Amino acid sequence: MTDIATQHRRDGTASHGVRLSRWFIHHPPAVTLLLIVLVCLVVGTLNPAFWQVSNLFDMARSSVVSGLFALGVLVVLAAGGLDVSFTAIAALVMYVITKLVTDLAPGMSMAPILLMAAAGGALLGAANGLLVSALRAPSLIVTIGTQYVIRGFLLTFVGTALFMNIPASMDAFGKYALFHHQSAGGGTSALPAYVLALAVAAVATWYLLQRTLMGRAIYAVGGNADIAQRLGYNLRNVRVFVFAYAGLLAGIAGIMHVASNRLANPFDLAGSELEVIAAVVLGGARITGGSGSVVGTLLGVILITLVNNVLILVGIPSTWQLAIIGAFIVLAGMLFSIKRTR
Repeated sequence: MTDIATQHRRDGTASHGVRLSRWFIHHPPAVTLLLIVLVCLVVGTLNPAFWQVSNLFDMARSSVVSGLFALGVLVVLAAGGLDVSFTAIAALVMYVITKLVTDLAPGMSMAPILLMAAAGGALLGAANGLLVSALRAPSLIVTIGTQYVIRGFLLTFVGTALFMNIPASMDAFGKYALFHHQSAGGGTSALPAYVLALAVAAVATWYLLQRTLMGRAIYAVGGNADIAQRLGYNLRNVRVFVFAYAGLLAGIAGIMHVASNRLANPFDLAGSELEVIAAVVLGGARITGGSGSVVGTLLGVILITLVNNVLILVGIPSTWQLAIIGAFIVLAGMLFSIKRTR
């Protein structure tokens, strides 16, 4: 009887383990959350300074621009596309608008600046969508091309010169804080107000994807474009919209970058495309389209930001950051493969 009871307990434990593993496979954001918790626990144990409020504020500050980019990439990926031109769009919008406002309307408030950035980014993004639809080419190829066109334009007409004389409203917006915290040692840290831009964009993107007909169309087109077209969805309109939306968020991200750094560098954001796409994939979005969530994307951004900002606290060289991010991406790919097989 004892052996039978022991065997039943083992079988029960094994079945619980199988159910738990299956649940994680079908909920990729939960895996990302688990990785975040593990990284925090390891880093916090090895270096208790990690738990300081100033570090948490730095994490929030570092997540804003990449988070805005990631939300745009999420919408494009959900529709079955892929955009790598968002950093170039952000660079062009932030530099042109900063210079125009400084030269022509130095007293302009922040609201119209953000509206101009959103409109400029949306127009550039819509151009991507029109090209993808007209050429019927893979969106990755098209956006690589537009990225090089934009960066070539900046290099030709702007060069690599920094623009440090930003408008007063942008400078004040970057300095405005929601909260201040004074540590025991007397140091003061602040949570900047521009983190609200990411919060607003996250809520808007969630509402778009979960509560609108366009959101339903985005997932349908990403899941199977042929079936979606037979159901009556206009593929061209959906593709133009998702790229315009990604461009809109990229334009706003560019202004947030200028406000937070107090300068406009036309090539400051170059090279961060893969990290942003990695964050979205780690959050549960498939490259093939038809899936992805705002919560998962934000968790992916947090994980990437953790790897990029806190590993140095435990003595891990920055050169290992890319390797660790790559390992996380491989893990996400394995989970997708297992889920698809089952």
